[in-house]
Amino acid sequence: MLDWKLSSCQEQTDDPTEKVRMFTVIQSDPMPGSSPPLPTSRAIRAGDYVFLSAQFSADEAGQIVNADIETETRLTLQNVERVLQQAELDLSSIVQVRCYLADRNDVAVFNQVYQQFFTAPYPVRTMLAGCLPCEGKVAVDVVAYAGK
Repeated sequence: MLDWKLSSCQEQTDDPTEKVRMFTVIQSDPMPGSSPPLPTSRAIRAGDYVFLSAQFSADEAGQIVNADIETETRLTLQNVERVLQQAELDLSSIVQVRCYLADRNDVAVFNQVYQQFFTAPYPVRTMLAGCLPCEGKVAVDVVAYAGK
């Protein structure tokens, strides 16, 4: 099982023209599928929004699962759910989804699985196909609304 951590950060400055930066970091060590660990956080809450880094088809141990597009999409979206749970959110709080597919021929199957996780009204979505520069067939990053 992945070890989840929450930490908060507030940067103060003596310059009155600079804003105070406040956010909460939600992270996992190590980042699934990364060796050595990547210099990134799994998610950051800034104000009323939670921003997730790209999630992949990693299993519970953090190992990338290379499988068919249906299996990889399902694992990827389950990982999105897990990270959101750490921020006490669920898929219904997502307002934006960015999808990255290795093969444009996988779009139809991706959409079939996607619709099992999301219902109308759907989050806004961008999909890029043929541009995944890493192992695996799919990656997804999201922005979730955490306000009241």
